[in-house]
Amino acid sequence: MDNKDKLLKYAIYYLSKYSSSKKNLEFILKKKIRRLSDEKKIRFHLYNEIQIIIEKLEKLNLINDQVFVESKIQSLQYQAKSKNYIKQYLLQKGIDKQLIEEQISLFYENNKNLEKENALKFAKKRNLLNNDQDYQKKLSKIARAGFSYDIAKEILK
Repeated sequence: MDNKDKLLKYAIYYLSKYSSSKKNLEFILKKKIRRLSDEKKIRFHLYNEIQIIIEKLEKLNLINDQVFVESKIQSLQYQAKSKNYIKQYLLQKGIDKQLIEEQISLFYENNKNLEKENALKFAKKRNLLNNDQDYQKKLSKIARAGFSYDIAKEILK
């Protein structure tokens, strides 16, 4: 079995365990190539194979950025994360900004008060609704979590 086949097999194995974007899979495969070989010629040849492997996996529908974005938005909002946090997370994973904006607006269009509900969940988890702490500290904790100032003020009243 040559290195190309090993790389494809590893990509399929990785996708069977984890959901991934194209850009993230490319990063993972580059790390794998660095572990596979020390020779620059072989590495260069394998780096050129990454796009072919990703296209193959896309045709087989094993990797799809839109499905990845939808599932991540769903799971992160379930964890009471803010819109800003979700955007930054997806940008970090190498997703196209336009696709992120599109999917987030679609998701939050169907759930109008979701951002406020998530901020309330976050405040309850962090025990910010007690009057023991300083108001400014509580406000800053909610702001660092990515929620807007208006929502944070409304939650802490």
